Amino acid sequence: MTSPADYDDNNIFAKILRGEIPSHRVYEDERTIAFMDVMPQAPGHVLVLPKAPSRNLLDADPATLTHAISVVQKIANAVKDVFDADGVFIAQFNESAAGQTVFHLHFHVIPRHEGVALKPHSGKMEDGAVLAANAEKIRAVLA
Repeated sequence: MTSPADYDDNNIFAKILRGEIPSHRVYEDERTIAFMDVMPQAPGHVLVLPKAPSRNLLDADPATLTHAISVVQKIANAVKDVFDADGVFIAQFNESAAGQTVFHLHFHVIPRHEGVALKPHSGKMEDGAVLAANAEKIRAVLA
């Protein structure tokens, strides 16, 4: 288990949580936040993060995980509806060897359509107007 000393509070998600970096938020409660991924692999790609600091699932408090997964479910149902998806891909990576690149626990929620490949999670950012429009659609369903 990772110690709290291993958590880097300067990671990009910690900065988003503190409001130092803008995001297109779709959901927030006292313990979690959900916002549009700026490099979406499909339209409607949302990230769900607990506000409590932890590197990943391996060191997160079990109560944090319980609440976070309930929010993942809520967001998954919303994006499936909004984007008329055939399914929803949920991804969560733990440490570099598993593909984790931002060391704050987070879940990818990606609507999927039969026969449509995911785009690579590249360095190309989506247009902010597209992200804002997609966020608004999701917020409307969650309201």
